[in-house]
Amino acid sequence: MIHFVKNIPIADNNSEEFKEIIFGAGCFWGVEKRFWDIQGVYLTSVGYAGGNTKDPTYEDVCYKNTNHAEVVKIIYDPKSIELNTLLKIFWECHDPTQGMRQGNDVGTQYRSVIYTPNEDDFRYAIESKEIYQSELAKNNFNKITTEIEIAPEYYLAEEYHQQYLAKNPNGYCGIGGTGCSFPNK
Repeated sequence: MIHFVKNIPIADNNSEEFKEIIFGAGCFWGVEKRFWDIQGVYLTSVGYAGGNTKDPTYEDVCYKNTNHAEVVKIIYDPKSIELNTLLKIFWECHDPTQGMRQGNDVGTQYRSVIYTPNEDDFRYAIESKEIYQSELAKNNFNKITTEIEIAPEYYLAEEYHQQYLAKNPNGYCGIGGTGCSFPNK
């Protein structure tokens, strides 16, 4: 499978010089589009994670009780972009206070998640959540419901979902933020 935007293979592209993080912020089409052109992001792909079904399909995730979230795996060069920048984009691109939904998209697959590859990034994600929660509270938003965990197994979504909004520029994207900026450190 070739990345439609970057024209490189999606599988087996995580060299030791790169890091990865997995975000879920609603429908994965819009979330992936938000990240694929960011300087320092080497590769994006959409998939499923956080559930209890091995090798789920899109139909399984949408219509069966798999508990998987629609997620985007981001492989990035830490020499070119900091994790803090990726987290800022993540927090600002959706409403992390909505629980099992984003806008009109309702269900466990649309929940807000951060799956990190290690304990250091996990602690950093927790810290970023606390910072953004403070900003949201100042603007009368509810508590953040984002699930933050060490990354569970990631299942690559079907090819037709990869870079969907590049292939279908008029496709639906329900992603929308709160309007609150992540404070600079």
